[in-house]
Amino acid sequence: MSSVSIHDGISINYQDEGDNKAPAIILIMGLGAQMTLWPDELFYGLADAGFRVIRFDNRDAGLSTQLEQYGKPSLIKSWLSTRLPIRAKAPYTLEEMAEDTLALMKALKVKRAHLVGASMGGMIAQLIAAKQKKKVLSLTSIMSTSSALKLTHSNLKVFVQLAPLRPSAANRDAAINYNIRLNQLIGSPGYPQDERTLKRQAIETVDRAYNPHGFQRQLAAMAASGSRQNLMTKVKAPTLVIHGAADPIIPSQEGEKTAQQIRKSKLKIVPGMGHNFPPELTPKLIKWISKHVQKSEAKRAKKLAQKAQTPDWGKGPLL
Repeated sequence: MSSVSIHDGISINYQDEGDNKAPAIILIMGLGAQMTLWPDELFYGLADAGFRVIRFDNRDAGLSTQLEQYGKPSLIKSWLSTRLPIRAKAPYTLEEMAEDTLALMKALKVKRAHLVGASMGGMIAQLIAAKQKKKVLSLTSIMSTSSALKLTHSNLKVFVQLAPLRPSAANRDAAINYNIRLNQLIGSPGYPQDERTLKRQAIETVDRAYNPHGFQRQLAAMAASGSRQNLMTKVKAPTLVIHGAADPIIPSQEGEKTAQQIRKSKLKIVPGMGHNFPPELTPKLIKWISKHVQKSEAKRAKKLAQKAQTPDWGKGPLL
């Protein structure tokens, strides 16, 4: 893993695997999550499938720059601003986080990429696909939405259950217990993980990096950025939407809606999947993403070939 300074004092920690000349897949992680939440089996599996694969910590997550100078926005105000005419001041927006992704691509000399975003990462990927079309070869939006941040019965229930457990100060044991409970609440009911596995994952996550205020700032960015629904018609890249049927954070209807808004997009609703990446689904995810990227590459190659064969009469000699 390496770090690169991109702009405005922001340093991004990333991992880059695979052939540099192969099609590039950029994995964009979700709210408060470190890049290591992309399962190694998925990350290296895509690299083994013949792609250059890059995962990274967003600003305010993992080992990337922590913007502590912006303090800790109120979680309650951030949530309420999704329903009420209350606007909590956000330290930055999803658009600025999208610029981070583009700056990382530039730093790594990736002109165009296949974007794969999970949850908030899907929102960031949607923004880039809509506003920077030439940079995006394909879009895969996983467990995400094009809507503004919404309070639903299921995610409000999760939020209420977690609120008393969120550590108010740096406390390793409390952070580990919080992480375990979080993954129990948002995990896939069709693919449950035992507490020993969840504890091991929680320890690895907390010991790598722990910054609870970064989560709050990212949540404020999501709340402040609003809906992207009006932008979805501008997405021209081939799009795959993957969503768990049992997602308690972002209902599967949101994935369906996103797929309807993007022309010719493909939709996969996964039974038993919640708001995580269960190991049992990794082979399917590798297969779906690889196939989607390969089809996009083939379509692009065909267009380039057709363009090369088309005579440019405007540059021919005058007769």
